[in-house]
Amino acid sequence: MTLDLHRDRLSYAALGDSFTEGVGDPYPDSAAGAHGHYRGWADRFAEHLAAQVPRLDYANLAVRGKLLRQVVAEQLPAALDMAPDLVTFSAGGNDVLRPGADPDRLADALEQAVRRLRGAGSEVVLFTGVNWSTGYMRVRIGLFARFYLNIRAVADRNGCYLVDQWAMRELLDPRAWDSDRLHMSPEGHRRLAVRVCEVLGVPVEDRPGDWPPLPPADPRAQRRENARWAREFLVPWIGRRLTGRSSGDNVVAKRPRLEPLAAPRPEAPAGAPDPEG
Repeated sequence: MTLDLHRDRLSYAALGDSFTEGVGDPYPDSAAGAHGHYRGWADRFAEHLAAQVPRLDYANLAVRGKLLRQVVAEQLPAALDMAPDLVTFSAGGNDVLRPGADPDRLADALEQAVRRLRGAGSEVVLFTGVNWSTGYMRVRIGLFARFYLNIRAVADRNGCYLVDQWAMRELLDPRAWDSDRLHMSPEGHRRLAVRVCEVLGVPVEDRPGDWPPLPPADPRAQRRENARWAREFLVPWIGRRLTGRSSGDNVVAKRPRLEPLAAPRPEAPAGAPDPEG
């Protein structure tokens, strides 16, 4: 099953949280905004799509910090109104991180949303997460694994594409992750965008190779880095949970409507003349 690219126009909407918003992969102008401006795998995937069809209309409704119920309540109706040809849907990870999370109930809510999208005629792409065996995420990996198995079943029952990050060993490399250890780095987002293309049958010319070997770890430097991470990221995250705040408070979707997206121009070799200069 591959995406039909033999059409004059294709529309794509991305739904979700910080994963799909692209946090960790800033655009050059990101520092100029109060909440940053991020590229991420969805924008990168959309650029690959735009290179294959005469016209791509793209919307990205994702907002960091959103729970699954918020994505369903706030983003799903807008996506249904747009009636896009393709939807990527990733949500629920923020829920599983919270106490009392029920992976089965989350999967039921996800499936209801997927059925509405499929009933409206959209192709849907779902995602599992990464198989964390180390770090702070490992303490809840059992709940995440149960949720991801449910997502596999939802994809199978509803004829969805599935991007299985659990099988992507390259995402276990620390270089695939931002300094907050929760969001992917630019290179992590790039590699995931390529994987999404592979799952949907979208041609990609620039494929990443294997990671080069890491230098030997320095235990003292690692302890200092762990302390810095806890101070700068873990403690504020816990503070937001205790006070009911979210990183997505006052953040709006970066592409709230379907709008044309031009394929990115290939980078010219150093010293080459600009054809538009």
